[in-house]
Amino acid sequence: MLDNTKQNVKDVDKEVQTQEQDTSTVQDTNQDNPQNTLEDLTNEIQQLQQQCNNLNDSYIRLAADFDNYRKKSIKEKSELLKNGGEKVLVNILPIIDNIERAIKTVETATDMQAVSNGIMLIHKQITTFLKQEGVEVIDTANQPFDTDFHEAIATIPTDDEKLKGKIVDCTLKGYKLNDKVIRCAKVVVGN
Repeated sequence: MLDNTKQNVKDVDKEVQTQEQDTSTVQDTNQDNPQNTLEDLTNEIQQLQQQCNNLNDSYIRLAADFDNYRKKSIKEKSELLKNGGEKVLVNILPIIDNIERAIKTVETATDMQAVSNGIMLIHKQITTFLKQEGVEVIDTANQPFDTDFHEAIATIPTDDEKLKGKIVDCTLKGYKLNDKVIRCAKVVVGN
């Protein structure tokens, strides 16, 4: 039994020594860890600051790029509004030249048939130009009255049931530009 007790005392001594060593190791580690942890945290803070600076720089550049794009778009839009009709006006100039020639011819012409033919050619030139630009005449012949396309300036009584609610006469042509009404046709409607 004495041997067992000695053995138990030795085992307890060993265990105490192991615990003391573990405690001293933990203390050493804790003493090292605060410094390592402080260095690690300092490094991590520096990395996060660098990342924040990079993101901030990217944001500033992106905001500047967007502002430049916005200014460029505004400038292009104003130029388009300012000079958008240039193509149309350039294409009208030959028609104006022909009208001026017709005016000179009317002053000195003796053959009215030639003048009439010239005016008809100018009219054809204008209508062809308008079609090229997307302008169409609103059809009124024997059409039912439609307030989206027609403006009634008068109504006339009619005995013919087929003419009631339909357009009897057009006093002023209406026009559409790319299926949008730009001027309603002024019409007389049967009642």
